[in-house]
Amino acid sequence: MIGLVMLGAIINYLTRSTLAVAAPTLLEDLRISTREYSWIVGTFQVAIMFQPVCGYVLDVLGLKRGLAIFATAWSLISMAHGLAHNWQMFAVLRGLLGFAEGSANPAGMKATAEWFPARERGLAGGVYNIGASVGSMLAPPLVVWAILTYNWQTAFVITGVLGLIWVVLWVWLYKAPDTHPSLSAEERAYIAAGQEAHLRDDGRRPSIAHIARQRNFWGIALPRFLADPTWGTLTFWVPLYLSTVRHFDLKQIALFAWMPFLAADLGCLFGGVLVMWLQKRGITLINARRWAFTLGACLMMGMGFVGVVASPYTAIALLSLGGFAHQTLSVTVITMSSDLFKRSEVATVAGMAGTFGNAGLLIFSLLIGGLVATVGYTPFFIGLAVLDLAGAALLWILVKDPAAAELQSGPAALARP
Repeated sequence: MIGLVMLGAIINYLTRSTLAVAAPTLLEDLRISTREYSWIVGTFQVAIMFQPVCGYVLDVLGLKRGLAIFATAWSLISMAHGLAHNWQMFAVLRGLLGFAEGSANPAGMKATAEWFPARERGLAGGVYNIGASVGSMLAPPLVVWAILTYNWQTAFVITGVLGLIWVVLWVWLYKAPDTHPSLSAEERAYIAAGQEAHLRDDGRRPSIAHIARQRNFWGIALPRFLADPTWGTLTFWVPLYLSTVRHFDLKQIALFAWMPFLAADLGCLFGGVLVMWLQKRGITLINARRWAFTLGACLMMGMGFVGVVASPYTAIALLSLGGFAHQTLSVTVITMSSDLFKRSEVATVAGMAGTFGNAGLLIFSLLIGGLVATVGYTPFFIGLAVLDLAGAALLWILVKDPAAAELQSGPAALARP
């Protein structure tokens, strides 16, 4: 099941990354300026901030039906990009795409919460989030091939068709643990036994107002606001950076632009494995996630030197370190929605936190688009390193550890099952 969800994430991030890889060709072909490109990217980010709506729909309609609807929509919208002939049309289509694709993260977290006991969710979340990196990694060679062989319009059609194929697989194969015919009674009991009793589905619909009043929500949302600009920079701006600053041609972009996302794949797995390793040494689940986030934030300091190194290949290496570090910390904070909230709230919480993450990405992208011509990219790379350190501090300050609170409540709490 997690493999099926990961495949969906690959398609999701492949479709959203297509524009960035095609940007050097597309901007020249349609005479779109860098500032107009930032508005196109910004429209996507505004629309994807409506993730709470997607999460709520997934919680109410159910994961299988809800994600099938959203995935069909984003596939058709991606194909429609091939019909655009000015930046205004691209902005509208990116807005529609952003709303539909905002369902991916809440859906992934809901599937992880349904299918995995608490101690395995971090690694499962890491496997699922590999899809984001793989999709972004596949985009440069696939899109460049489509452009060189056909044209940039074909690239959008190909990614849309791949999405529709995945929808068929999803509707055919996905089932919840309690209805899957191939799941044994022992496996079903193992999943149920590993779920936190106080987080089980109580049958009530999620309340956004109730969630927003909880300190733990802000402990997830604010670090995401500070950390997510890294992913947006890697996805939307690095191809242009390599083209305009490092003077890479289209073939060189295809050869090197995928490397940060390969490193991000390793970061997805590393973050989950690190959390499990720390738990085996007596550290609580929440504290293990906080330490993993903090380590990733420290590694992100290397990103601050991307703009000052002379060698373009050293810059690629530092961007790759940034991809590894970002996914190490990102997968841990994203998974915390399933550690701290009820099963019936997970998709809504993930969507609300995703709104903050994409708000940070939007602001950062607009700043790049408005200022890069005068100040260059270097201040923005430095800013990414500083923001993650601030996010780590907020994660430690705001999130309450339920296990630690239970221990502090005394022997009576320890006696409870």
